[in-house]
Amino acid sequence: ACPYADMTVTLAFPKTGLFNFPGAKRVGTLKIADIGIPESLADGIPLELMTREWVREVLPERPLDANKGTFGRVLVAAGSVNYIGAAYLACSGAMRVGAGLVTLATAASLQPILASKLTEATYLPLPEAEPGVIAAGAADTIIERASGYDVLLVGCGLGQNPATAEFVSSLIMDKELPLPILDADALNILPGINEWWQWLTDDAILTPHPGEMSRLCGLTVDEVQSGRINIARKYAAEWCQTIVLKGAYTVIATADGRCRVSPFANPGLASAGTGDVLAGAIAGMAAQGLSPFDAASLGVYLHGAAGDMIKNVLGDTGMIASDLLMALPAVIKQLKSNTNPAGG
Repeated sequence: ACPYADMTVTLAFPKTGLFNFPGAKRVGTLKIADIGIPESLADGIPLELMTREWVREVLPERPLDANKGTFGRVLVAAGSVNYIGAAYLACSGAMRVGAGLVTLATAASLQPILASKLTEATYLPLPEAEPGVIAAGAADTIIERASGYDVLLVGCGLGQNPATAEFVSSLIMDKELPLPILDADALNILPGINEWWQWLTDDAILTPHPGEMSRLCGLTVDEVQSGRINIARKYAAEWCQTIVLKGAYTVIATADGRCRVSPFANPGLASAGTGDVLAGAIAGMAAQGLSPFDAASLGVYLHGAAGDMIKNVLGDTGMIASDLLMALPAVIKQLKSNTNPAGG
C-alpha cells in the first residue's frame, strides 16, 4: 500500500500523477528538487504547473499615470431573486484584482438591493420576466452597451428560468460582444443549445466545476474527475475555448493544447460563492489586457493563494466566499514584494 507522506520530494519537474486523486491525497507537502537537469529539456511540453515566479512575471503593471480605463472595464450579467449574492461576489472579485470599472447588469428590482452593498460598481438595470428574473429581451440592452467594455462575464446566480435561458442564448449568438466569460447558470443553459460551441467566439473562457463539465460533455462526474487534465484538453480543443475545470488542482486548458495546473487544493474553497469570486477575478485580469489563457490562469492562482492565506488564519472549516475578497489584493501585494502569500 502507498503510505500517506508528510512531504514528497520529486526530482527536476513536477509529475502529473502527484495532482491526480486519489493519489494526490498521499503526497503531503510537495518539494521539487533541482538536481541539475536543464529546464530547457521541458521546452515544448505544453503542460506546466503554475508557480509564484510565473505569476510575478505576468501580473499587470500599475503605472503611476493610470486612469480607470487603463485597468479595463468589466460588464457582469449576474444575479436573480434567489441568488442575489452571486452578483455581489463576482463584481467584487473583479474589483479586488484591479479592474478599473465594473458594471453590473441585473434584474431591475435587484438593483437597489445590490447598490446598497456594492457601492463602487455602476449599474445597468435590465427588464424582467418576473420579479428578480432577467427577461429574454434584456439581451438587446446588453448588446447595445457592450462595446464600451473589454470583458463580459455572464452566468453567476442567473438561475435557469426559461426567459433567462433565452437571454443567455441570445448573448452567445452575438460574436461582436467583448471577451465572454461563462460561469454557473450560463454553463448550465448551454447543453440545451444545439452545438452551442459553434456560436461562441473562439476566445471565450468557460469555468465549469465537475458537475457542470459533466453536463457540457455528456460524461459522468466520476469520468470527468478520473482524467481532469485530459478531459479539459480534449474539450478545449473540440470546443475551441479556454476551459477552467475547477476543483482541487484546477486545470486550465486551451484549444491549441496548452495546459496549466494550479498548485492549490483547499477544502475551504468548497463552499457556495467561491466560484463567483473566481469568475470575477478572471474577468478582472482579462480586462487588464491579459490573454484569455493567462487571465484564466492568473485568476485561478490568485484565488487559490487567497484561499490558502485565509486557511492559514482561520483553518479550512467555516471559510466563506467573502473572506477571499480582502485576501486577493493582499496576495497580489505579497507576490509583488516576493514574499509567500500563503505565509508558509
